[in-house]
Amino acid sequence: MTYVGQSTSAAPAQETAPATARDVVAAYVGLTKPRVIELLLLTTVPVMFFAARGIPPLGLVVATVVGGTFSAGSASVFNCVYDRDIDEQMRRTRRRALPRHIVSARSALVFGAVLGVLSTVILALWVNPLSATLSVLANAFYVFGYTMWLKRRTTQNIVWGGLAGCFPALIGWTAVTGELWVPVVLFAVVFFWTPPHTWALALRYREDYANVDVPMLPVVAPAHEVGRQVVVYSWVMVATSLLLWPVAGTGVFYPVAAAVLGAIFLLEAHRMWGRTKGTEDLSRIQPMRLFHSSNLYLSLLFVAVALDPLISR
Repeated sequence: MTYVGQSTSAAPAQETAPATARDVVAAYVGLTKPRVIELLLLTTVPVMFFAARGIPPLGLVVATVVGGTFSAGSASVFNCVYDRDIDEQMRRTRRRALPRHIVSARSALVFGAVLGVLSTVILALWVNPLSATLSVLANAFYVFGYTMWLKRRTTQNIVWGGLAGCFPALIGWTAVTGELWVPVVLFAVVFFWTPPHTWALALRYREDYANVDVPMLPVVAPAHEVGRQVVVYSWVMVATSLLLWPVAGTGVFYPVAAAVLGAIFLLEAHRMWGRTKGTEDLSRIQPMRLFHSSNLYLSLLFVAVALDPLISR
């Protein structure tokens, strides 16, 4: 298989110093991927405000946040264990705990399992069984569907694997209402948001993915094609975000905010696509601009989801 930007140089061996207790604690926390957890909770808590049409019960929010944190952390730990072979070779991931041998694979598996059990118990007892079930399904799909099956086999890995990251919107809604219908729109927003977000990052680190034979789209396709697909998904994402207005009967604040945020994101996506014309030079393409813009877009969109029922009263 021919990879765009493929490099055959092996990653240098990592020297490891004796780990302190602080290093070990930080390593276990790092295995849970806290930044990913932040994004997942950002699509959970605002939906709870929207579902409650105001401020949800504090105890319910705390239980959902704690259970969701443990659940997402568990999935990330299992991902780190399975991917430790390629993480050791990639510049972006070689400083993780398992490649540095600060934590053993067996200890990490036990840690991930404990987090998974705790999350299920917390969500089942203090939120509701439906939310707990959705959490287990999300974890199972992320670990078995994405990490173990899709990631190393297809350029569509993140498109379908990203489904796992859409579940927090459902969990936030079901935690308050016990029903599933309305948050399907927000589920779809995150689904269409994931490819532009991830492909921008993968474009920046495409040599890493090429070296370990992970066929992310930026590895197997020219940058211009990646930019085109980013634009397509971005348009569908923005159009989907506007559907929440008629489907859920929001106030005026949400559609205005969604339209403004969507327009800004589309402008950035088109700009990146334009910068890919006739070049594979990442210093000109600047994919991380879109990556950071995607984080800001999702954050502010879900803040708008939370604020709309408060402003529209």
